[in-house]
Amino acid sequence: MQNFRNYYQILGVSRNASTDEIKKVYRRLARQYHPDLNPGDKEAEEKFKDIGEAYHILSDPEKRSQYDEYSKFWKQKGFSSAKKSPVSGFKTWGSRVANGRTQTQTPEVDFGEYADFNSFIDQLIGRRREVRTVTNDTPRVTSSDPYKSPNTRVIHRVPVRENRRDIEARLTLPLEKAYTGGAERIRLEDGRSLEVNMPPGMFTGQRIRLKNLGIQGGDLYLKITVKPHDFFRLEESNIICEVPVTPSEATLGGEIEVPTLDGWVKIKLPAGVVSGQCLRLANKGYPNENGDRGDQLVEIQIVAPKQITTQERELYEKLREIETFNPREDLPV
Repeated sequence: MQNFRNYYQILGVSRNASTDEIKKVYRRLARQYHPDLNPGDKEAEEKFKDIGEAYHILSDPEKRSQYDEYSKFWKQKGFSSAKKSPVSGFKTWGSRVANGRTQTQTPEVDFGEYADFNSFIDQLIGRRREVRTVTNDTPRVTSSDPYKSPNTRVIHRVPVRENRRDIEARLTLPLEKAYTGGAERIRLEDGRSLEVNMPPGMFTGQRIRLKNLGIQGGDLYLKITVKPHDFFRLEESNIICEVPVTPSEATLGGEIEVPTLDGWVKIKLPAGVVSGQCLRLANKGYPNENGDRGDQLVEIQIVAPKQITTQERELYEKLREIETFNPREDLPV
Protein backbone atom coordinates (compact mmCIF):
# COMPACT_ATOMS: atom_id res chain seq x y z
CA MET A 1 0.00 0.00 0.00
CA GLN A 2 1.51 3.27 -1.07
CA ASN A 3 2.56 5.62 1.75
CA PHE A 4 0.77 3.57 4.39
CA ARG A 5 1.09 5.00 7.91
CA ASN A 6 0.38 2.80 10.90
CA TYR A 7 -1.39 5.21 13.23
CA TYR A 8 -1.39 2.73 16.10
CA GLN A 9 2.37 2.48 15.82
CA ILE A 10 2.76 6.26 15.59
CA LEU A 11 0.91 6.72 18.89
CA GLY A 12 2.45 3.60 20.42
CA VAL A 13 -0.87 1.95 21.29
CA SER A 14 -2.36 -1.44 20.50
CA ARG A 15 -5.18 -1.94 18.01
CA ASN A 16 -7.45 -2.76 20.96
CA ALA A 17 -6.66 0.50 22.79
CA SER A 18 -9.67 2.35 24.17
CA THR A 19 -10.54 5.92 23.16
CA ASP A 20 -9.55 7.16 26.63
CA GLU A 21 -6.17 5.44 26.35
CA ILE A 22 -5.60 6.95 22.89
CA LYS A 23 -6.52 10.41 24.20
CA LYS A 24 -4.16 10.06 27.18
CA VAL A 25 -1.23 8.98 25.00
CA TYR A 26 -1.95 11.74 22.47
CA ARG A 27 -1.93 14.44 25.15
CA ARG A 28 1.45 13.24 26.42
CA LEU A 29 2.98 13.10 22.94
CA ALA A 30 1.46 16.44 21.90
CA ARG A 31 3.10 18.13 24.87
CA GLN A 32 6.40 16.38 24.14
CA TYR A 33 6.58 17.33 20.45
CA HIS A 34 4.69 20.64 20.43
CA PRO A 35 6.48 23.24 18.25
CA ASP A 36 6.33 25.80 21.07
CA LEU A 37 8.49 23.48 23.17
CA ASN A 38 10.78 22.46 20.30
CA PRO A 39 11.52 25.68 18.38
CA GLY A 40 13.34 25.04 15.11
CA ASP A 41 13.18 21.24 15.45
CA LYS A 42 11.79 20.05 12.10
CA GLU A 43 11.77 16.41 13.18
CA ALA A 44 9.64 17.25 16.23
CA GLU A 45 7.35 19.36 14.03
CA GLU A 46 6.78 16.46 11.61
CA LYS A 47 6.24 14.09 14.54
CA PHE A 48 3.68 16.52 15.97
CA LYS A 49 1.79 16.55 12.66
CA ASP A 50 1.86 12.74 12.45
CA ILE A 51 0.49 12.20 15.94
CA GLY A 52 -2.16 14.85 15.31
CA GLU A 53 -3.30 13.04 12.17
CA ALA A 54 -3.22 9.69 13.97
CA TYR A 55 -5.27 11.03 16.86
CA HIS A 56 -7.79 12.63 14.51
CA ILE A 57 -8.50 9.24 12.93
CA LEU A 58 -8.27 6.91 15.94
CA SER A 59 -10.24 9.10 18.35
CA ASP A 60 -13.27 9.09 16.05
CA PRO A 61 -15.05 5.68 16.14
CA GLU A 62 -16.39 6.01 12.59
CA LYS A 63 -13.09 7.13 11.06
CA ARG A 64 -11.22 4.50 13.05
CA SER A 65 -13.53 1.78 11.77
CA GLN A 66 -12.97 2.87 8.16
CA TYR A 67 -9.22 3.06 8.70
CA ASP A 68 -9.13 -0.42 10.25
CA GLU A 69 -11.19 -1.83 7.37
CA TYR A 70 -8.99 -0.16 4.75
CA SER A 71 -5.64 -1.08 6.27
CA LYS A 72 -6.13 -4.64 7.51
CA PHE A 73 -4.92 -6.18 4.20
CA TRP A 74 -1.99 -3.85 3.58
CA LYS A 75 0.73 -6.44 4.31
CA GLN A 76 -0.88 -9.23 2.35
CA LYS A 77 0.72 -10.44 -0.84
CA GLY A 78 -1.22 -9.51 -3.93
CA PHE A 79 -2.59 -6.29 -2.55
CA SER A 80 -4.22 -4.18 -5.26
CA SER A 81 -5.62 -0.67 -5.19
CA ALA A 82 -7.10 -0.76 -8.66
CA LYS A 83 -9.86 1.67 -9.52
CA LYS A 84 -12.71 -0.65 -10.41
CA SER A 85 -15.79 0.64 -8.76
CA PRO A 86 -17.11 3.86 -7.23
CA VAL A 87 -18.08 1.79 -4.20
CA SER A 88 -15.29 0.55 -1.94
CA GLY A 89 -15.40 -3.09 -0.92
CA PHE A 90 -13.59 -6.37 -0.51
CA LYS A 91 -13.87 -9.23 -2.98
CA THR A 92 -14.16 -12.70 -1.48
CA TRP A 93 -11.88 -15.25 -3.05
CA GLY A 94 -11.65 -18.99 -2.52
CA SER A 95 -9.70 -21.81 -4.26
CA ARG A 96 -9.64 -22.94 -7.82
CA VAL A 97 -8.28 -25.98 -9.68
CA ALA A 98 -5.73 -25.38 -12.44
CA ASN A 99 -3.71 -28.08 -14.21
CA GLY A 100 -4.85 -30.61 -11.65
CA ARG A 101 -3.66 -28.53 -8.71
CA THR A 102 -5.66 -26.64 -6.13
CA GLN A 103 -4.53 -23.03 -5.95
CA THR A 104 -5.51 -20.55 -3.26
CA GLN A 105 -6.20 -17.10 -4.58
CA THR A 106 -4.88 -14.07 -2.74
CA PRO A 107 -7.58 -11.60 -1.72
CA GLU A 108 -7.71 -8.56 -3.94
CA VAL A 109 -8.82 -5.35 -2.26
CA ASP A 110 -10.84 -2.84 -4.26
CA PHE A 111 -10.79 0.66 -2.78
CA GLY A 112 -12.86 2.32 -5.45
CA GLU A 113 -11.86 5.88 -6.17
CA TYR A 114 -8.84 5.83 -3.84
CA ALA A 115 -5.59 5.37 -5.76
CA ASP A 116 -3.47 5.03 -2.62
CA PHE A 117 -3.49 5.40 1.14
CA ASN A 118 -3.02 9.18 1.02
CA SER A 119 -6.09 9.58 -1.18
CA PHE A 120 -8.12 7.55 1.28
CA ILE A 121 -6.93 9.62 4.28
CA ASP A 122 -7.51 12.88 2.42
CA GLN A 123 -11.13 11.91 1.88
CA LEU A 124 -11.54 10.57 5.40
CA ILE A 125 -10.40 13.72 7.20
CA GLY A 126 -11.56 16.23 4.58
CA ARG A 127 -8.07 17.21 3.52
CA ARG A 128 -7.38 18.80 0.16
CA ARG A 129 -4.32 18.27 -1.99
CA GLU A 130 -3.12 20.80 -4.52
CA VAL A 131 -1.34 19.29 -7.52
CA ARG A 132 0.68 21.51 -9.83
CA THR A 133 2.31 20.62 -13.13
CA VAL A 134 4.97 22.63 -14.84
CA THR A 135 4.89 23.02 -18.63
CA ASN A 136 7.35 25.36 -20.34
CA ASP A 137 8.22 26.77 -16.90
CA THR A 138 4.64 27.98 -16.51
CA PRO A 139 2.90 26.46 -13.44
CA ARG A 140 -0.70 25.45 -13.74
CA VAL A 141 -3.04 23.56 -11.44
CA THR A 142 -4.32 20.22 -12.70
CA SER A 143 -6.52 17.50 -11.33
CA SER A 144 -4.61 14.69 -13.08
CA ASP A 145 -3.39 11.72 -11.08
CA PRO A 146 0.16 12.61 -9.93
CA TYR A 147 1.18 8.95 -9.97
CA LYS A 148 0.48 8.47 -13.71
CA SER A 149 2.90 10.93 -15.31
CA PRO A 150 6.64 10.51 -14.57
CA ASN A 151 7.31 13.94 -16.11
CA THR A 152 4.95 15.77 -13.77
CA ARG A 153 6.40 17.76 -10.89
CA VAL A 154 3.96 17.42 -8.02
CA ILE A 155 3.63 19.84 -5.17
CA HIS A 156 1.54 18.54 -2.31
CA ARG A 157 0.05 20.92 0.18
CA VAL A 158 -1.66 18.88 2.83
CA PRO A 159 -2.96 21.03 5.66
CA VAL A 160 -5.74 19.31 7.55
CA ARG A 161 -9.08 20.75 6.53
CA GLU A 162 -12.03 19.63 8.55
CA ASN A 163 -15.64 20.56 8.49
CA ARG A 164 -16.68 23.50 10.65
CA ARG A 165 -17.06 22.17 14.17
CA ASP A 166 -17.60 23.64 17.63
CA ILE A 167 -15.32 22.36 20.38
CA GLU A 168 -15.28 22.60 24.16
CA ALA A 169 -12.40 23.04 26.59
CA ARG A 170 -12.13 23.40 30.36
CA LEU A 171 -10.42 26.33 32.06
CA THR A 172 -9.64 26.40 35.78
CA LEU A 173 -8.83 29.80 37.28
CA PRO A 174 -7.89 31.21 40.69
CA LEU A 175 -10.56 33.42 42.22
CA GLU A 176 -8.63 36.66 41.68
CA LYS A 177 -8.15 35.90 37.97
CA ALA A 178 -11.78 34.89 37.56
CA TYR A 179 -12.78 38.20 39.17
CA THR A 180 -10.57 40.49 37.09
CA GLY A 181 -10.60 38.57 33.77
CA GLY A 182 -8.05 39.61 31.14
CA ALA A 183 -5.54 37.75 28.97
CA GLU A 184 -5.29 34.02 29.57
CA ARG A 185 -3.31 31.40 27.62
CA ILE A 186 -5.05 28.11 26.99
CA ARG A 187 -3.86 24.90 25.32
CA LEU A 188 -6.38 22.85 23.36
CA GLU A 189 -6.45 19.10 22.79
CA ASP A 190 -5.68 19.57 19.10
CA GLY A 191 -2.33 21.09 20.06
CA ARG A 192 -3.14 24.76 19.55
CA SER A 193 -2.04 27.32 22.11
CA LEU A 194 -4.25 30.41 22.24
CA GLU A 195 -4.19 33.66 24.17
CA VAL A 196 -7.73 34.85 24.77
CA ASN A 197 -9.19 37.88 26.53
CA MET A 198 -11.50 36.63 29.28
CA PRO A 199 -14.39 38.66 30.75
CA PRO A 200 -14.41 39.72 34.43
CA GLY A 201 -16.62 38.04 37.01
CA MET A 202 -16.40 34.44 35.79
CA PHE A 203 -17.96 31.73 37.95
CA THR A 204 -17.89 27.95 38.21
CA GLY A 205 -20.13 26.27 35.64
CA GLN A 206 -20.13 29.26 33.30
CA ARG A 207 -19.78 28.45 29.59
CA ILE A 208 -18.07 31.15 27.57
CA ARG A 209 -18.36 31.21 23.78
CA LEU A 210 -15.34 32.33 21.76
CA LYS A 211 -16.41 32.82 18.15
CA ASN A 212 -14.44 31.30 15.27
CA LEU A 213 -11.82 29.66 17.51
CA GLY A 214 -13.12 26.13 17.01
CA ILE A 215 -12.37 23.84 14.06
CA GLN A 216 -12.52 25.51 10.64
CA GLY A 217 -14.29 28.63 11.89
CA GLY A 218 -16.46 26.89 14.44
CA ASP A 219 -16.79 28.23 17.97
CA LEU A 220 -14.80 27.39 21.08
CA TYR A 221 -16.73 26.97 24.33
CA LEU A 222 -14.80 27.32 27.57
CA LYS A 223 -16.28 25.70 30.66
CA ILE A 224 -15.11 27.65 33.68
CA THR A 225 -14.10 26.29 37.09
CA VAL A 226 -13.03 28.70 39.84
CA LYS A 227 -10.58 27.22 42.34
CA PRO A 228 -11.48 27.34 46.05
CA HIS A 229 -9.69 30.22 47.77
CA ASP A 230 -7.69 29.92 50.99
CA PHE A 231 -9.27 33.04 52.49
CA PHE A 232 -12.42 34.04 50.61
CA ARG A 233 -15.46 31.79 50.40
CA LEU A 234 -18.15 32.33 47.76
CA GLU A 235 -21.82 31.87 48.58
CA GLU A 236 -23.73 32.90 45.46
CA SER A 237 -22.68 36.54 44.97
CA ASN A 238 -21.58 37.10 48.57
CA ILE A 239 -18.00 36.70 49.76
CA ILE A 240 -17.40 35.45 53.29
CA CYS A 241 -14.12 35.68 55.15
CA GLU A 242 -12.87 35.33 58.73
CA VAL A 243 -10.78 38.16 60.14
CA PRO A 244 -8.85 37.74 63.42
CA VAL A 245 -8.71 40.58 65.96
CA THR A 246 -6.89 40.95 69.27
CA PRO A 247 -8.74 40.99 72.63
CA SER A 248 -7.96 44.70 73.03
CA GLU A 249 -9.30 45.50 69.52
CA ALA A 250 -12.47 43.56 70.27
CA THR A 251 -12.90 45.35 73.58
CA LEU A 252 -12.08 48.88 72.52
CA GLY A 253 -13.20 48.78 68.87
CA GLY A 254 -11.74 51.08 66.25
CA GLU A 255 -10.61 50.87 62.63
CA ILE A 256 -8.97 47.75 61.22
CA GLU A 257 -7.94 46.84 57.67
CA VAL A 258 -9.66 43.97 55.86
CA PRO A 259 -8.66 42.36 52.50
CA THR A 260 -11.17 42.37 49.63
CA LEU A 261 -10.93 41.41 45.96
CA ASP A 262 -10.36 45.11 45.27
CA GLY A 263 -7.54 45.39 47.82
CA TRP A 264 -7.38 46.31 51.50
CA VAL A 265 -10.11 48.55 52.93
CA LYS A 266 -10.72 50.02 56.38
CA ILE A 267 -13.67 48.89 58.41
CA LYS A 268 -15.11 50.25 61.66
CA LEU A 269 -14.93 47.65 64.41
CA PRO A 270 -17.56 48.29 67.12
CA ALA A 271 -16.47 48.15 70.74
CA GLY A 272 -17.33 44.91 72.49
CA VAL A 273 -17.54 42.83 69.31
CA VAL A 274 -17.66 39.07 69.90
CA SER A 275 -16.30 36.09 67.99
CA GLY A 276 -18.60 34.97 65.19
CA GLN A 277 -20.18 38.39 64.75
CA CYS A 278 -20.44 39.41 61.07
CA LEU A 279 -19.82 42.85 59.67
CA ARG A 280 -21.05 43.73 56.20
CA LEU A 281 -19.11 45.46 53.45
CA ALA A 282 -21.75 46.52 50.93
CA ASN A 283 -21.03 45.92 47.21
CA LYS A 284 -17.70 44.26 47.92
CA GLY A 285 -18.90 40.79 47.00
CA TYR A 286 -18.76 38.94 43.66
CA PRO A 287 -20.54 40.03 40.48
CA ASN A 288 -23.59 38.00 39.50
CA GLU A 289 -24.77 37.22 35.95
CA ASN A 290 -26.31 40.70 35.69
CA GLY A 291 -23.08 42.41 36.77
CA ASP A 292 -24.46 43.43 40.18
CA ARG A 293 -22.13 42.80 43.11
CA GLY A 294 -23.05 41.10 46.34
CA ASP A 295 -21.65 41.96 49.77
CA GLN A 296 -18.60 40.85 51.69
CA LEU A 297 -19.37 39.41 55.11
CA VAL A 298 -16.52 39.74 57.59
CA GLU A 299 -16.76 37.21 60.41
CA ILE A 300 -14.83 38.35 63.49
CA GLN A 301 -12.59 35.88 65.32
CA ILE A 302 -11.00 37.02 68.60
CA VAL A 303 -7.54 35.52 68.89
CA ALA A 304 -5.41 35.51 72.05
CA PRO A 305 -1.65 35.90 71.55
CA LYS A 306 0.44 32.77 72.10
CA GLN A 307 3.58 34.70 72.97
CA ILE A 308 3.76 38.06 74.78
CA THR A 309 6.55 40.31 76.01
CA THR A 310 7.36 40.85 79.66
CA GLN A 311 5.72 44.28 79.58
CA GLU A 312 2.56 42.85 77.99
CA ARG A 313 2.39 40.14 80.63
CA GLU A 314 2.64 42.73 83.40
CA LEU A 315 -0.19 44.75 81.85
CA TYR A 316 -2.38 41.66 81.41
CA GLU A 317 -1.80 40.67 85.01
CA LYS A 318 -2.66 44.17 86.16
CA LEU A 319 -5.79 44.14 83.97
CA ARG A 320 -6.85 40.82 85.46
CA GLU A 321 -6.59 42.30 88.93
CA ILE A 322 -8.81 45.25 88.15
CA GLU A 323 -11.21 43.97 85.48
CA THR A 324 -14.85 43.49 86.51
CA PHE A 325 -16.08 41.52 83.49
CA ASN A 326 -16.77 37.84 84.10
CA PRO A 327 -17.83 35.98 80.93
CA ARG A 328 -18.84 32.87 82.95
CA GLU A 329 -21.15 34.72 85.27
CA ASP A 330 -24.36 33.85 83.44
CA LEU A 331 -23.70 30.22 82.53
CA PRO A 332 -27.03 28.33 82.53
CA VAL A 333 -25.93 25.70 85.05
